[in-house]
Amino acid sequence: MDDTTRVEWREWGQAAFDEAAEADRPVLLSLTATWCDHCHEMDEETYAEPRIAANLNDSFVPVRVDVDRYPRVRDRYNMGGFPSTVFLAPNGEVLTGAGYLGPDGMRQVLDSVRTMWETKGSGAARVPRPLREDNPPAGELTAEIEQGMLGHLTDTYDETAGGWGQSPKFPLPDALEFALKRDREMALRSYDAVSANLLDEYDGGFYRFATDRDWSGLQREKLLDSNGALVRAFANAYLLTGKDEYRDPAADTIDYLTTTLWNDEVDAFANSQAPGDADAHSLDATDRAAADEPPVDSGVFAGPNALAIDGLLTYYAYTDDERARRYAERALETLRTDLLADGVVAHAREDAIERDGDGDALPLLTNQARTLAALTTVASTIETDALADAAAVADATIDRLHDGDSFLDGPAEGVGLCDRPLRPLDANVALADALIDLAALSGEDRYREYARNTLEAFAGASERFGVQIAQYATATSRLLEGPLVIRVGDDPGSDLHRAALRMADHEKVVVPDADRESGTARAELGEAVSATAETPAELSDAVQQLLD
Repeated sequence: MDDTTRVEWREWGQAAFDEAAEADRPVLLSLTATWCDHCHEMDEETYAEPRIAANLNDSFVPVRVDVDRYPRVRDRYNMGGFPSTVFLAPNGEVLTGAGYLGPDGMRQVLDSVRTMWETKGSGAARVPRPLREDNPPAGELTAEIEQGMLGHLTDTYDETAGGWGQSPKFPLPDALEFALKRDREMALRSYDAVSANLLDEYDGGFYRFATDRDWSGLQREKLLDSNGALVRAFANAYLLTGKDEYRDPAADTIDYLTTTLWNDEVDAFANSQAPGDADAHSLDATDRAAADEPPVDSGVFAGPNALAIDGLLTYYAYTDDERARRYAERALETLRTDLLADGVVAHAREDAIERDGDGDALPLLTNQARTLAALTTVASTIETDALADAAAVADATIDRLHDGDSFLDGPAEGVGLCDRPLRPLDANVALADALIDLAALSGEDRYREYARNTLEAFAGASERFGVQIAQYATATSRLLEGPLVIRVGDDPGSDLHRAALRMADHEKVVVPDADRESGTARAELGEAVSATAETPAELSDAVQQLLD
């Protein structure tokens, strides 16, 4: 994406930092994404300016990083959005940083950084706070965590426009799913706002976010990870309501994922689509068909593909939609064949990723968590053999990334600040939630204990968690109260199994091919156990009695 710039970009790696140390120059780290419109604008308006480019080439070591391909670099140096413009000492510590900089702003910052470097050198650099304060405050898991999150959602709920917060407005699929079970009216009004404002009614798929409270100022990039998560969220709303107004957005998004974002060469989903022309939707059908399609980043990444697999199979579980199942199975085969080895999930199907000292792909917590969640969904819905892969991913994550009572985002090694430990809350929560599912599916209580310890490791700060971390409260509730588990003695696909999947609690775990007599099922919630059911109607009654 740097074709228009005049900057002599280096790749992320030890060589760039060695060059900076030898020349006694700061590093300019530019964090960008292929789908990021402002990144392209900065290339065209700032980095293409000859004098700025010459200044950078002469006095700095410029390094360009694609944040989708180097997530650990993104998480350590992100200045709050993309592009991020970060100035580093040769040891990787941060001198200063900003977001988008136009030509005038860049000139001022370059002068300031040069003066800072000449007077203080590396003494002006700092390690960001999240990397200095390694251990989160631990605490006890209580029912108040769920109630506290519901209170946050209620307090930040936008009665007028729907959704949560003032601006910008993100779809927040985890918050949608949390609210769906606890405040249906608030949840469904927010679902309605997301589908009315962020769903591309012409080409399908959800836009990333809107800049303004009323959902205007659309940011038209479409990312696989958010679209996969929203397929699942809308499928779960359809499960609860039975209404096509929630099924249709999921179906339209699946159509988008399996056409525009499908990478047919490798049988998997591409990563993203850049924003299109905002005026294109005002054209008639003929002119729109002749217009250039926004470019697609064809890179195949494990975590986003796992989210898509999870979403498609959740939709399939409630609808029997064969297209959703077929594409999920194709992407799953690629994930297993090309990205999964001995429980370690490679980040991408390309060479531009971080590797360990032996040249093997680094296990990254987000990829491990998302893949584990997808595999537990596979085991619950279509293929019990996936349980072995799920256990392998969980065991590799525990073996390689568990540290204290929680998990690191990756091995504490690498260039810059990548050798500093980082414990991302969202990825820890996602892993804990998936471990709860795995414990129910496998009968291995140790996975549940790892989930408990992980959630407890952050519980001391739970009152400060925003609605973006609603999954923390979901996982805590599932751990303390359940989850609802339905064990079916039949293989996936039987009438009894299909009925179990469609019981209206999207936080449940369905265990097919359980150690039960064929043709029977039973529900469990904590220590409570239902009567044995032999028909879908009997199972529905048994589950309802258990919940009552």
